[in-house]
This record gives sequence, structure tokens and C-alpha cells, in this order.
Amino acid sequence: MLDKYPNEIKLVYKNFPLQNHKLAVKAAKAALAANAQGKYWDFHDHLYKNYRDLNDLKIQEIAKKLHLDVERLNKDMKDPALQRLIIRDVKNGREIGVSGVPAVFVNGKRLKNRNLQGFEQMIVTELKRRR
Repeated sequence: MLDKYPNEIKLVYKNFPLQNHKLAVKAAKAALAANAQGKYWDFHDHLYKNYRDLNDLKIQEIAKKLHLDVERLNKDMKDPALQRLIIRDVKNGREIGVSGVPAVFVNGKRLKNRNLQGFEQMIVTELKRRR
């Protein structure tokens, strides 16, 4: 959709680590720390692929696989600003009724039909409404 409507839409991604996943916050911090090295989405995608096997070692393995400076990543993960960002994102998510992930919204409205067709239909509807 970003390729199809490059001037009309933008993607905003928020963190919402689930409380029942003991490493979710650490994983979110790792992805945000990877962003400082230009690898947020790569790291994010590897985390999702490995979410069942996620542990401290797996986070380090992902960093190495992506050729990140692991020492810098570990240091950046301790930055209190990352914790504040995650807390803010979770608070925002709760305020709009997010209880699980992924949750997708278009102009503040929850996307119910999460296939490509449903996504485009909602985007087109919102673009028409805006005009």
C-alpha cells in the first residue's frame, strides 16, 4: 500500500510488547536499538520469525546475523529513552483499545479485514472521505 499510495499514506509503527511474553519488552528494545544502526525492520522481522524461541541468546544471534555492532546494540538497549518510548506506545495502544498484536488502524479506525483487499478498501474509503 505504501508503494501504491506513496504521497497519500504513511506508516506509523508503535510498540506493544505483550505482558505474557517475558522477553517482549527486551525484544522491542533490541529492535529499537537496531534502528540506530539502520536495521530496525530487519531485526523486527527476525524477532517475529523467532518469537517462539526468543531468549537472550537468540537476540544476540539475530544481531550477529544482521552484522550489527553487538556491543553497541547491548549498550543502546539500556538507554532509558527506549523504555520511555515503549511505555508511551503501550499507553497509547491501551487508550485506543489494543489488547493484542498485530493491531492495525487506518485514521484511528481498527482494520477488521486484515487481508490486502480489506486494507486497500479501508485506505481508499478514508482517502475519499478526506477529499
